[in-house]
Amino acid sequence: MRNTPENEKGQSLVEFALVVPLLLLLVIGIAEFGRAWMARNVLTGAAREAVRAVVVTPYNETTARNRGLAILAAAKLIGGAITFDSTTETDGTVTRRATASYELPLVLVGFIPGLDTTTISLSSTTTMRQE
Repeated sequence: MRNTPENEKGQSLVEFALVVPLLLLLVIGIAEFGRAWMARNVLTGAAREAVRAVVVTPYNETTARNRGLAILAAAKLIGGAITFDSTTETDGTVTRRATASYELPLVLVGFIPGLDTTTISLSSTTTMRQE
């Protein structure tokens, strides 16, 4: 083992101090991206279940809205809004389509002091044909 000269003491501490903030930024950024991706998948599933409830039951928007909001609440995603739209096409046959659209504001954690929290808007739309 060699002894470190007097002028190299603290070198490891300086290197550590330079690398740790970047490493923490990377790790927290990956975690926030994963959380946003999960929220988007839950939002898509809630829109799919809500529009499925609309086309299976005799177009009962209240039941469908409650079903979609229950899925969001189970994932602790609060503040979403759902809208339904029905389209009837008359080209010889009547085809009824139901569309459910969700909008959800997602707050990203402001982990760096002095920076504001960022809110991104997630949305999902699903359309199914009523048979």
